[in-house]
Amino acid sequence: MTTVALAVLGLALGACSPPAAVVKPPSKALPPTTATAGARYVHAEVKQHQDKSGFRLLTRSTNALMSRVALADHAQHALDLQYYIFDNDATGRLVAQRLLAAADRGVRVRLLVDDIKVGEAIDMFDALDTHPNIEVRLFNPFATKKPSLFSRATQFLLDAHRLNRRMHNKSFIMDGNVAIVGGRNIGDAYFDAGDTNFRDLDLIAIGPVVKQASQAFDEYWNCDAAYPVKAFSGKHAGHYDLARLRVDLAHDARVFAQSDYAQATLDELPNGASADRPGKWFWGPATLVADQPEKIETGHDQPQLRIGPDVKALTDGAQHELLLISPYFIPGDNGTQYLAALAARGVTVKVLTNSLASNDEPAVFSGYSRYRRALLEGGVQLYELRPATGAAQPATAHGTSSGVSLHAKAIVVDRQQVFIGSMNMDARSKLLNTEMGLIVDCPPLAAAVTQFFDTATLPASAWHVTLKTDGGAMQWQASDNGKPVSYDRDPGATTQRRIEVQMLKLLPLESLL
Repeated sequence: MTTVALAVLGLALGACSPPAAVVKPPSKALPPTTATAGARYVHAEVKQHQDKSGFRLLTRSTNALMSRVALADHAQHALDLQYYIFDNDATGRLVAQRLLAAADRGVRVRLLVDDIKVGEAIDMFDALDTHPNIEVRLFNPFATKKPSLFSRATQFLLDAHRLNRRMHNKSFIMDGNVAIVGGRNIGDAYFDAGDTNFRDLDLIAIGPVVKQASQAFDEYWNCDAAYPVKAFSGKHAGHYDLARLRVDLAHDARVFAQSDYAQATLDELPNGASADRPGKWFWGPATLVADQPEKIETGHDQPQLRIGPDVKALTDGAQHELLLISPYFIPGDNGTQYLAALAARGVTVKVLTNSLASNDEPAVFSGYSRYRRALLEGGVQLYELRPATGAAQPATAHGTSSGVSLHAKAIVVDRQQVFIGSMNMDARSKLLNTEMGLIVDCPPLAAAVTQFFDTATLPASAWHVTLKTDGGAMQWQASDNGKPVSYDRDPGATTQRRIEVQMLKLLPLESLL
């Protein structure tokens, strides 16, 4: 091997390592506030429901966004945010502007973001980190602050075992009193403000479970895989960059306030976001479950590090009905047999997932499609979300949507217990990514999530996949303009997409999806 080749190889190997270890001061969640009006309201509500936590279900995307804005605006003490994606787009910059405003009031802000899709947001994070009250950390980062496409590909190739493992958790905690946990990231697509919009679920939580969320955040914040954004070599933002960002974010917030989206939000939420006003809560015993951050370091499955056993214990208890909502649904042979066994003992098992037309990941759909027939033959009922291309979206700035995709992750057991969180039902969520969620024992909340499922699976919104009685071929049933329609192959997808999926099914990708 030539000297030049050895030098190139050395540089490549060096580039695939994480940033050098740095001294980072550990920190913990601050004690819950009690002196503010909002804190007094929360504590009074919780006191009336001893040992239970209160919840509000965020189904509308506008409510989900404005609830986060309201929490940031009400914060007096601390804001802790943990996200897989925090985009540098209209809604992402709006949330960033409210975080900066909170920091200016003296609120301590800790922001932990997975590094896989930071992209154009890195300069914004770097500038925010310059504020004395804001600290930004990146989880399991690339070796360089702003890797080029070639550098990212090289690092992934040489360090795939590490970089293929991501932090998929999502939480937003205000003053130790209120938390939002669920499936939404921060970005236009998650709040109906983009061209492709995700249907998702979050829970606003108060009560004992908020302390559990804070403890989980601290574990990730202080773990070895969380690097300060300033840990990377090279030029970093200074006070001038923060000042310029402050002006830019304020300008963008004014533009956003004048948009069609903002007007639609006012029309939909005339009394403010649900996090911004007193109201009814769903009450019940609850547990926050979260994978240990060390999960990304293991070379083999260690069940004690992940939430899978807790979720399985929940579904094991199903006696009458099990509803599963997952955008990425790849049950594998064991999962297929498990669901079929539940159906065999009389449990009604229903699954809502993305169709080929609404799935944004053809490889994931190819994995799911391997198990469709076996699931149907085992008595599992399958519903696939229709993309509703071109459907009116009054809460978006563009007026129409180029597509609707499922992003919610939820489970309902016997209309009694509920799981809502970040975990898909696939091997990636089980073994590679870190995940979190809330398990709540509350029939009224279960009824609300069941209503979400029932609405999403109406014939106008989803295709019901069944087996024909003559020979057992699959068919897709729905309704258009109130009239029943039926298809003999995945509807709404192009021939190119169908060919792509068939080719992907030939590859051994399932463990990576």
